[in-house]
Amino acid sequence: MQQSDPFWASPVDHLAKVRPDVPTFYACPAVLQSVAREFIDGFDGLVTYAVKANADPLVLANLCAAGVTAFDVASPYEIDLVRANCPHAALHYHNPVRSRSEIAAGGAAGVTSWSVDCDVELSKLLDILPPHSEIAVRFKMSVSGAAYDFGEKFGAPADMAVHLLHRVAAAGHRASMTFHPGTQCADPVAWVSYILGAADIAQRAGVHIHRLNVGGGFPAWRNGQRPALSAIFEAIKSTAKAAFPYRVDLVCEPGRAMVAEAFSLAVRVKSRRAGALYLNDGTYGALAELPVVRGFDRVHVVAPDGTPKTGTTTTFAAFGPTCDSLDRLSDRLTLPCSTAEEDYLIFDGFGAYSVVTATRFNGYGASDAVLVQNL
Repeated sequence: MQQSDPFWASPVDHLAKVRPDVPTFYACPAVLQSVAREFIDGFDGLVTYAVKANADPLVLANLCAAGVTAFDVASPYEIDLVRANCPHAALHYHNPVRSRSEIAAGGAAGVTSWSVDCDVELSKLLDILPPHSEIAVRFKMSVSGAAYDFGEKFGAPADMAVHLLHRVAAAGHRASMTFHPGTQCADPVAWVSYILGAADIAQRAGVHIHRLNVGGGFPAWRNGQRPALSAIFEAIKSTAKAAFPYRVDLVCEPGRAMVAEAFSLAVRVKSRRAGALYLNDGTYGALAELPVVRGFDRVHVVAPDGTPKTGTTTTFAAFGPTCDSLDRLSDRLTLPCSTAEEDYLIFDGFGAYSVVTATRFNGYGASDAVLVQNL
Protein backbone atom coordinates (compact mmCIF):
# COMPACT_ATOMS: atom_id res chain seq x y z
CA MET A 1 0.00 0.00 0.00
CA GLN A 2 1.61 3.23 -1.18
CA GLN A 3 0.65 6.31 0.81
CA SER A 4 0.14 9.87 -0.41
CA ASP A 5 1.22 12.78 1.76
CA PRO A 6 -1.32 15.60 1.24
CA PHE A 7 -4.73 15.45 2.92
CA TRP A 8 -7.81 15.43 0.74
CA ALA A 9 -11.20 16.58 1.97
CA SER A 10 -12.91 13.22 1.47
CA PRO A 11 -12.74 10.02 -0.56
CA VAL A 12 -15.21 11.37 -3.12
CA ASP A 13 -13.14 14.53 -3.53
CA HIS A 14 -10.09 12.44 -4.41
CA LEU A 15 -11.97 9.99 -6.64
CA ALA A 16 -13.55 12.74 -8.72
CA LYS A 17 -10.27 14.56 -9.31
CA VAL A 18 -7.79 11.67 -9.64
CA ARG A 19 -10.00 8.79 -10.83
CA PRO A 20 -7.62 6.06 -9.63
CA ASP A 21 -7.61 2.74 -11.42
CA VAL A 22 -6.17 0.74 -8.49
CA PRO A 23 -7.90 -0.11 -5.21
CA THR A 24 -7.51 2.90 -2.94
CA PHE A 25 -7.69 3.07 0.85
CA TYR A 26 -8.80 6.34 2.41
CA ALA A 27 -7.36 6.81 5.89
CA CYS A 28 -8.63 9.36 8.40
CA PRO A 29 -6.22 9.77 11.34
CA ALA A 30 -8.80 11.82 13.26
CA VAL A 31 -11.21 8.89 13.28
CA LEU A 32 -8.49 6.46 14.32
CA GLN A 33 -7.45 8.60 17.27
CA SER A 34 -11.08 9.14 18.26
CA VAL A 35 -11.74 5.39 18.43
CA ALA A 36 -8.53 4.87 20.40
CA ARG A 37 -9.67 7.44 22.95
CA GLU A 38 -13.06 5.72 23.14
CA PHE A 39 -11.30 2.54 24.23
CA ILE A 40 -8.89 4.30 26.59
CA ASP A 41 -11.68 6.30 28.26
CA GLY A 42 -14.26 3.51 28.33
CA PHE A 43 -12.32 0.35 29.17
CA ASP A 44 -11.43 -0.18 32.83
CA GLY A 45 -7.85 -1.29 32.30
CA LEU A 46 -4.91 -1.30 29.91
CA VAL A 47 -5.77 -0.96 26.22
CA THR A 48 -3.39 -2.65 23.80
CA TYR A 49 -3.68 -2.83 20.00
CA ALA A 50 -3.56 -6.13 18.09
CA VAL A 51 -1.09 -5.24 15.35
CA LYS A 52 -2.24 -8.08 13.08
CA ALA A 53 -5.42 -6.17 12.16
CA ASN A 54 -3.51 -3.43 10.35
CA ALA A 55 0.23 -3.00 10.78
CA ASP A 56 0.63 0.16 8.70
CA PRO A 57 3.07 2.64 10.30
CA LEU A 58 0.38 5.32 9.95
CA VAL A 59 -1.86 3.27 12.24
CA LEU A 60 0.84 2.59 14.82
CA ALA A 61 2.00 6.20 14.97
CA ASN A 62 -1.51 7.59 15.35
CA LEU A 63 -2.41 5.12 18.07
CA CYS A 64 0.70 6.15 19.99
CA ALA A 65 -0.28 9.79 19.55
CA ALA A 66 -3.75 9.01 20.91
CA GLY A 67 -2.32 7.45 24.07
CA VAL A 68 -2.05 3.73 23.32
CA THR A 69 1.02 2.53 25.23
CA ALA A 70 1.03 -1.23 24.60
CA PHE A 71 0.73 -3.49 21.55
CA ASP A 72 -0.15 -7.15 21.06
CA VAL A 73 2.37 -8.63 18.63
CA ALA A 74 2.40 -12.08 17.04
CA SER A 75 5.81 -12.30 15.36
CA PRO A 76 9.30 -10.77 15.35
CA TYR A 77 8.26 -8.77 12.27
CA GLU A 78 5.43 -7.12 14.18
CA ILE A 79 7.79 -6.49 17.10
CA ASP A 80 10.16 -4.65 14.77
CA LEU A 81 7.30 -2.58 13.32
CA VAL A 82 6.18 -1.42 16.75
CA ARG A 83 9.71 -0.69 17.91
CA ALA A 84 10.32 1.40 14.76
CA ASN A 85 7.20 3.50 15.25
CA CYS A 86 6.54 3.41 19.01
CA PRO A 87 9.95 2.65 20.55
CA HIS A 88 8.86 2.91 24.18
CA ALA A 89 5.62 0.89 23.96
CA ALA A 90 5.05 -2.26 25.99
CA LEU A 91 4.93 -5.46 23.93
CA HIS A 92 2.63 -8.41 24.64
CA TYR A 93 3.56 -11.50 22.63
CA HIS A 94 0.25 -13.35 22.87
CA ASN A 95 0.57 -15.70 19.94
CA PRO A 96 0.72 -18.88 22.09
CA VAL A 97 2.89 -20.83 19.63
CA ARG A 98 6.47 -19.59 19.14
CA SER A 99 9.76 -21.15 18.16
CA ARG A 100 12.64 -20.87 20.61
CA SER A 101 14.32 -18.33 18.34
CA GLU A 102 11.14 -16.24 18.29
CA ILE A 103 10.99 -16.32 22.09
CA ALA A 104 14.61 -15.19 22.24
CA ALA A 105 13.90 -12.38 19.77
CA GLY A 106 10.92 -11.25 21.82
CA GLY A 107 12.94 -11.27 25.00
CA ALA A 108 15.70 -9.23 23.38
CA ALA A 109 13.11 -6.68 22.22
CA GLY A 110 11.71 -6.30 25.73
CA VAL A 111 8.44 -8.24 25.52
CA THR A 112 6.70 -7.91 28.89
CA SER A 113 3.88 -10.45 28.61
CA TRP A 114 3.54 -13.89 27.03
CA SER A 115 0.64 -16.30 26.56
CA VAL A 116 0.58 -20.08 26.58
CA ASP A 117 -2.02 -22.82 26.14
CA CYS A 118 -0.17 -26.15 26.47
CA ASP A 119 2.62 -27.85 28.42
CA VAL A 120 5.07 -27.98 25.51
CA GLU A 121 4.91 -24.24 24.86
CA LEU A 122 5.05 -23.44 28.56
CA SER A 123 8.20 -25.52 28.94
CA LYS A 124 9.85 -23.44 26.21
CA LEU A 125 9.03 -20.25 28.07
CA LEU A 126 10.23 -21.62 31.41
CA ASP A 127 13.53 -22.63 29.80
CA ILE A 128 14.19 -19.21 28.27
CA LEU A 129 12.45 -16.40 30.16
CA PRO A 130 14.00 -14.64 33.14
CA PRO A 131 12.37 -14.99 36.59
CA HIS A 132 9.15 -13.13 37.35
CA SER A 133 8.04 -12.83 33.73
CA GLU A 134 4.31 -12.45 33.10
CA ILE A 135 2.87 -15.60 31.52
CA ALA A 136 -0.84 -15.59 30.73
CA VAL A 137 -2.63 -18.92 30.39
CA ARG A 138 -5.01 -18.80 27.46
CA PHE A 139 -8.17 -20.87 27.92
CA LYS A 140 -11.24 -21.53 25.82
CA MET A 141 -14.92 -22.17 26.39
CA SER A 142 -17.96 -23.01 24.29
CA VAL A 143 -19.49 -19.55 24.02
CA SER A 144 -21.65 -18.19 21.21
CA GLY A 145 -21.95 -14.66 19.87
CA ALA A 146 -18.98 -14.34 17.50
CA ALA A 147 -18.65 -14.49 13.72
CA TYR A 148 -16.26 -17.40 14.13
CA ASP A 149 -14.68 -19.20 17.06
CA PHE A 150 -11.04 -18.49 17.91
CA GLY A 151 -11.07 -21.49 20.27
CA GLU A 152 -10.74 -23.89 17.35
CA LYS A 153 -7.02 -23.11 17.08
CA PHE A 154 -5.87 -21.75 20.44
CA GLY A 155 -6.84 -22.07 24.07
CA ALA A 156 -6.61 -24.72 26.78
CA PRO A 157 -9.68 -26.50 28.15
CA ALA A 158 -10.47 -25.61 31.76
CA ASP A 159 -8.69 -28.57 33.39
CA MET A 160 -5.52 -27.96 31.38
CA ALA A 161 -5.72 -24.25 32.18
CA VAL A 162 -5.80 -25.07 35.90
CA HIS A 163 -2.70 -27.23 35.48
CA LEU A 164 -0.84 -24.60 33.43
CA LEU A 165 -1.69 -21.79 35.82
CA HIS A 166 -0.35 -23.82 38.72
CA ARG A 167 2.86 -24.54 36.80
CA VAL A 168 3.40 -20.87 36.01
CA ALA A 169 2.96 -19.83 39.63
CA ALA A 170 5.08 -22.69 40.97
CA ALA A 171 7.93 -21.65 38.66
CA GLY A 172 7.97 -18.18 40.22
CA HIS A 173 6.49 -16.26 37.31
CA ARG A 174 3.63 -13.77 37.38
CA ALA A 175 0.57 -15.84 36.51
CA SER A 176 -2.10 -14.15 34.42
CA MET A 177 -4.95 -15.37 32.23
CA THR A 178 -6.23 -14.50 28.78
CA PHE A 179 -9.02 -15.49 26.41
CA HIS A 180 -10.55 -14.45 23.09
CA PRO A 181 -14.36 -14.67 22.72
CA GLY A 182 -14.14 -14.87 18.91
CA THR A 183 -14.03 -12.27 16.20
CA GLN A 184 -16.79 -9.69 15.74
CA CYS A 185 -18.42 -10.62 19.06
CA ALA A 186 -21.28 -8.23 19.80
CA ASP A 187 -22.80 -10.03 22.81
CA PRO A 188 -21.58 -8.85 26.25
CA VAL A 189 -22.71 -12.18 27.68
CA ALA A 190 -19.74 -13.86 25.97
CA TRP A 191 -17.34 -11.78 28.07
CA VAL A 192 -19.39 -12.42 31.20
CA SER A 193 -19.16 -16.19 30.66
CA TYR A 194 -15.43 -16.07 30.01
CA ILE A 195 -14.66 -13.89 33.03
CA LEU A 196 -16.65 -16.19 35.30
CA GLY A 197 -14.76 -19.12 33.79
CA ALA A 198 -11.44 -17.40 34.46
CA ALA A 199 -12.34 -16.82 38.10
CA ASP A 200 -13.30 -20.48 38.51
CA ILE A 201 -10.05 -21.70 36.92
CA ALA A 202 -7.95 -19.40 39.11
CA GLN A 203 -9.79 -20.56 42.23
CA ARG A 204 -9.31 -24.22 41.33
CA ALA A 205 -5.61 -23.63 40.72
CA GLY A 206 -5.24 -21.78 44.01
CA VAL A 207 -3.56 -18.87 42.19
CA HIS A 208 -4.13 -15.13 42.59
CA ILE A 209 -3.72 -14.00 39.01
CA HIS A 210 -1.80 -10.84 38.18
CA ARG A 211 -3.92 -9.69 35.24
CA LEU A 212 -6.84 -10.86 33.12
CA ASN A 213 -6.64 -10.13 29.40
CA VAL A 214 -10.17 -10.15 27.99
CA GLY A 215 -8.91 -10.44 24.45
CA GLY A 216 -10.00 -8.81 21.28
CA GLY A 217 -13.24 -9.74 19.56
CA PHE A 218 -14.78 -6.29 20.02
CA PRO A 219 -17.12 -5.73 17.07
CA ALA A 220 -16.58 -3.26 14.27
CA TRP A 221 -19.47 -1.67 12.42
CA ARG A 222 -20.19 -3.97 9.48
CA ASN A 223 -23.95 -3.59 9.03
CA GLY A 224 -27.06 -2.12 10.64
CA GLN A 225 -26.41 0.11 13.63
CA ARG A 226 -22.96 0.75 15.04
CA PRO A 227 -22.27 -1.69 17.93
CA ALA A 228 -22.34 -0.17 21.41
CA LEU A 229 -18.92 -0.84 22.92
CA SER A 230 -19.97 0.81 26.18
CA ALA A 231 -22.26 -2.11 27.04
CA ILE A 232 -19.37 -4.55 26.60
CA PHE A 233 -17.03 -2.35 28.66
CA GLU A 234 -19.54 -2.18 31.51
CA ALA A 235 -20.19 -5.94 31.45
CA ILE A 236 -16.45 -6.63 31.65
CA LYS A 237 -15.91 -4.19 34.51
CA SER A 238 -18.84 -5.28 36.66
CA THR A 239 -18.32 -9.01 36.11
CA ALA A 240 -14.61 -8.92 36.91
CA LYS A 241 -15.29 -6.96 40.08
CA ALA A 242 -17.91 -9.47 41.23
CA ALA A 243 -16.16 -12.66 40.09
CA PHE A 244 -12.82 -12.25 41.86
CA PRO A 245 -12.40 -11.84 45.65
CA TYR A 246 -9.42 -9.56 44.98
CA ARG A 247 -8.68 -6.82 42.46
CA VAL A 248 -7.53 -8.12 39.08
CA ASP A 249 -6.06 -5.65 36.61
CA LEU A 250 -7.74 -5.89 33.22
CA VAL A 251 -6.21 -5.78 29.74
CA CYS A 252 -7.87 -5.75 26.33
CA GLU A 253 -6.36 -6.11 22.86
CA PRO A 254 -8.75 -4.77 20.19
CA GLY A 255 -7.68 -4.99 16.58
CA ARG A 256 -10.66 -4.88 14.26
CA ALA A 257 -12.75 -2.53 16.40
CA MET A 258 -9.82 -0.17 16.87
CA VAL A 259 -8.85 0.37 13.24
CA ALA A 260 -11.75 -0.60 10.96
CA GLU A 261 -13.69 2.66 11.06
CA ALA A 262 -10.67 4.81 10.19
CA PHE A 263 -10.45 3.49 6.61
CA SER A 264 -12.69 3.25 3.57
CA LEU A 265 -11.77 1.26 0.47
CA ALA A 266 -12.70 2.29 -3.07
CA VAL A 267 -12.67 -0.38 -5.76
CA ARG A 268 -13.54 0.18 -9.41
CA VAL A 269 -15.98 -1.66 -11.63
CA LYS A 270 -13.97 -3.05 -14.55
CA SER A 271 -16.93 -4.60 -16.32
CA ARG A 272 -20.63 -5.26 -15.89
CA ARG A 273 -22.36 -8.30 -17.26
CA ALA A 274 -25.85 -9.65 -16.68
CA GLY A 275 -26.26 -9.68 -12.91
CA ALA A 276 -22.52 -9.49 -12.22
CA LEU A 277 -19.81 -6.92 -11.58
CA TYR A 278 -16.10 -7.49 -12.17
CA LEU A 279 -14.03 -5.40 -9.77
CA ASN A 280 -10.38 -4.39 -9.61
CA ASP A 281 -10.03 -6.07 -6.21
CA GLY A 282 -11.33 -9.30 -4.79
CA THR A 283 -10.84 -12.16 -2.37
CA TYR A 284 -7.13 -12.48 -3.14
CA GLY A 285 -6.77 -8.79 -2.32
CA ALA A 286 -8.23 -6.42 0.25
CA LEU A 287 -11.66 -8.10 0.13
CA ALA A 288 -10.24 -11.40 1.38
CA GLU A 289 -12.27 -11.49 4.59
CA LEU A 290 -15.72 -10.91 3.11
CA PRO A 291 -16.37 -14.60 2.35
CA VAL A 292 -15.40 -15.48 5.94
CA VAL A 293 -17.03 -12.74 8.02
CA ARG A 294 -20.18 -12.26 6.04
CA GLY A 295 -23.06 -9.78 6.20
CA PHE A 296 -21.15 -6.62 5.29
CA ASP A 297 -23.49 -4.04 3.76
CA ARG A 298 -21.76 -0.67 4.19
CA VAL A 299 -21.18 -0.18 0.47
CA HIS A 300 -22.18 2.76 -1.70
CA VAL A 301 -21.52 3.67 -5.32
CA VAL A 302 -20.26 6.87 -6.92
CA ALA A 303 -19.78 7.73 -10.57
CA PRO A 304 -16.31 8.66 -11.85
CA ASP A 305 -17.14 12.35 -11.37
CA GLY A 306 -18.06 11.73 -7.73
CA THR A 307 -21.84 11.81 -8.17
CA PRO A 308 -23.57 9.35 -5.80
CA LYS A 309 -25.51 6.58 -7.52
CA THR A 310 -28.99 6.25 -6.03
CA GLY A 311 -32.40 4.97 -7.03
CA THR A 312 -33.79 1.49 -7.46
CA THR A 313 -31.45 -1.27 -6.35
CA THR A 314 -30.76 -4.82 -7.40
CA THR A 315 -28.35 -7.54 -6.33
CA PHE A 316 -25.13 -8.32 -8.13
CA ALA A 317 -22.67 -11.16 -7.99
CA ALA A 318 -19.22 -9.64 -7.52
CA PHE A 319 -16.00 -11.07 -8.92
CA GLY A 320 -12.42 -10.00 -8.33
CA PRO A 321 -9.86 -9.28 -11.08
CA THR A 322 -7.95 -12.58 -11.10
CA CYS A 323 -8.43 -15.52 -13.45
CA ASP A 324 -9.58 -17.78 -10.60
CA SER A 325 -13.31 -18.52 -10.45
CA LEU A 326 -12.99 -18.71 -6.65
CA ASP A 327 -12.30 -14.97 -6.67
CA ARG A 328 -15.90 -14.15 -5.91
CA LEU A 329 -17.63 -12.53 -2.93
CA SER A 330 -19.89 -14.94 -1.06
CA ASP A 331 -22.67 -12.40 -0.57
CA ARG A 332 -24.39 -10.66 -3.45
CA LEU A 333 -24.11 -6.88 -3.26
CA THR A 334 -27.26 -4.78 -3.18
CA LEU A 335 -26.44 -1.73 -5.30
CA PRO A 336 -28.22 0.79 -7.56
CA CYS A 337 -29.41 -0.66 -10.85
CA SER A 338 -27.50 2.12 -12.59
CA THR A 339 -24.11 0.85 -11.37
CA ALA A 340 -21.84 0.85 -14.41
CA GLU A 341 -18.31 0.25 -15.66
CA GLU A 342 -15.77 2.68 -14.16
CA ASP A 343 -18.01 3.47 -11.18
CA TYR A 344 -16.48 3.16 -7.72
CA LEU A 345 -17.76 0.96 -4.91
CA ILE A 346 -16.79 2.45 -1.55
CA PHE A 347 -16.59 0.02 1.36
CA ASP A 348 -16.75 1.96 4.64
CA GLY A 349 -15.25 0.70 7.90
CA PHE A 350 -12.66 -1.33 6.03
CA GLY A 351 -9.40 -0.76 7.89
CA ALA A 352 -9.05 -4.20 9.47
CA TYR A 353 -7.88 -7.44 7.84
CA SER A 354 -7.84 -5.88 4.39
CA VAL A 355 -4.51 -4.50 3.24
CA VAL A 356 -2.64 -6.89 5.56
CA THR A 357 -4.23 -9.97 3.99
CA ALA A 358 -3.86 -8.95 0.33
CA THR A 359 -1.75 -11.12 -1.97
CA ARG A 360 -0.17 -10.35 -5.35
CA PHE A 361 -1.78 -13.36 -7.04
CA ASN A 362 -2.08 -12.86 -10.81
CA GLY A 363 -0.27 -9.54 -10.46
CA TYR A 364 -3.12 -7.87 -8.57
CA GLY A 365 -3.35 -6.89 -4.89
CA ALA A 366 -1.47 -3.59 -5.00
CA SER A 367 -3.27 -0.59 -3.52
CA ASP A 368 -2.77 3.08 -2.76
CA ALA A 369 -3.50 4.94 0.48
CA VAL A 370 -4.79 8.49 0.60
CA LEU A 371 -5.13 10.64 3.73
CA VAL A 372 -8.47 12.38 4.15
CA GLN A 373 -9.94 14.85 6.61
CA ASN A 374 -13.33 13.13 6.68
CA LEU A 375 -14.73 9.78 5.62
